[in-house]
Amino acid sequence: MRRSAPNAQKRLASESRAEVLLGAHMSIGGGVHTAIERACSIGCTAMQIFVKNNMQWFARPLTTNEISAFLQHAQRAQLRSVFAHANYLINLASTNPQFHANSLRALTEELIRADQLELPFLVLHPGAHLGAGEEAGLQKVIASIDHVLSAIPTVKTKIALEITAGQGSCLGHTFQQIAFIRNRVREPGRVCVCLDTAHLFAAGYDITNNKAVKKTFAEFDRVLGREQLAAIHLNDSKTALGSRVDRHAHIGQGQIGLAAFRFIMNELQFRHIPKVLETPKDKDLREDVVNLRTLRRLISTSGLKRLDSQLAKNRRPQQVSSKRQRR
Repeated sequence: MRRSAPNAQKRLASESRAEVLLGAHMSIGGGVHTAIERACSIGCTAMQIFVKNNMQWFARPLTTNEISAFLQHAQRAQLRSVFAHANYLINLASTNPQFHANSLRALTEELIRADQLELPFLVLHPGAHLGAGEEAGLQKVIASIDHVLSAIPTVKTKIALEITAGQGSCLGHTFQQIAFIRNRVREPGRVCVCLDTAHLFAAGYDITNNKAVKKTFAEFDRVLGREQLAAIHLNDSKTALGSRVDRHAHIGQGQIGLAAFRFIMNELQFRHIPKVLETPKDKDLREDVVNLRTLRRLISTSGLKRLDSQLAKNRRPQQVSSKRQRR
């Protein structure tokens, strides 16, 4: 019996790590349903996808069969959090009339597609002012979000504004700018926030040690509120602190170091927040496997105990609605 204790501890540790919402961005090549298979093949519990080709403005509507293949996929339940990222062409602050019109239409259509796939939110870069100035750019982003959301009142998928590195004239590189947008849209309840560790670092937020990362998240809580955080992109940075250049690196191989990732992986308040990689990889997903293993190994014994305690509370009998909760 004594010999079985270490095995039991290992099993519990494995189960606890499996409960963490952790995964990666997955390709939808071959159909949106194939992303599920890719994610499950490497043990993801969370996943981010594009809802169409991310380098094209528009796409034909999803068919009923495509939607069903995704929603009714045999492995869908293995992924406890799935969300989407908008295409990179969208710029809600664009000064070019045609480009701006395309951005409005593309965002509207992608929110509809995400809603059809029952995804809770669509991650969006706020946009770039292209010389018009930050104030004018932010006001245009606000007006654009209002325009899009008012056109699709029944869509439940939210917009998750992602903090940016601030490269060029990109907006959203401070918590204050993200808060400025969210606090001024007509329907703030349909807008949440996504953090990216590489973007945070490049934008000038120090997260290189435990004290610094705690200070950064304390500022996030003060300016935006932890309840607004919908997802975290876990990426190391090839560029230096405050460089304002967005270049992702593998976990532990960039300028950030492991302190920020260790904090995020062990912070109980982040347990229900999906955390996904956006790091470079080949089709065999080998790099994702290595990065996910690195992140899981950062979960400390004390972190596992806190997680086990929380899991025990959650497993107590309670009446829970079977309907999907998306708002």
